[in-house]
Amino acid sequence: MERHPISQEGYNNLREEIRRLEEDEMPKIAEKIAEARAEGDLSENAEYHGQREAQGMLQAKINQLKTKLANSEIVDKSTLPKGVVTFGSKVTVKDLDDGSEEQYEFVGPGEEDYTGDVMKILTSSPLASSLIGKKVGDSVEVEVPRGTLKLEVTEIIDL
Repeated sequence: MERHPISQEGYNNLREEIRRLEEDEMPKIAEKIAEARAEGDLSENAEYHGQREAQGMLQAKINQLKTKLANSEIVDKSTLPKGVVTFGSKVTVKDLDDGSEEQYEFVGPGEEDYTGDVMKILTSSPLASSLIGKKVGDSVEVEVPRGTLKLEVTEIIDL
């Protein structure tokens, strides 16, 4: 399986989220299940069944985060090449069709954030994958659900 780059901070954040879910949230649900079980007949106990479902969903989320962590590789951004789009780069691109500019930072699992002035997108996304290895002045075409984006790299900020 392919390993995805992640910063030490992103790795630590994922570990902390897993710890919080396992040590804080899971015991709360287990306590609610025990309370519901004490009410008697489980076949007609909606609270019991609801909490069991919540427990299953929380366990699925924990498993998903653990998989992200297992498939990640901590990368020291200072060792990456400069002047080239890589993991950890902040990149400004210009849409060649309408002239608009957007800025992206390429991050690892658990670090993505699609709000704010600079969108933090996964290095495995189609946009990031097409820009990795490019330099200022390079153009790319990216297939997205709404069609093809024609972009030019206008700035690379190495972090």
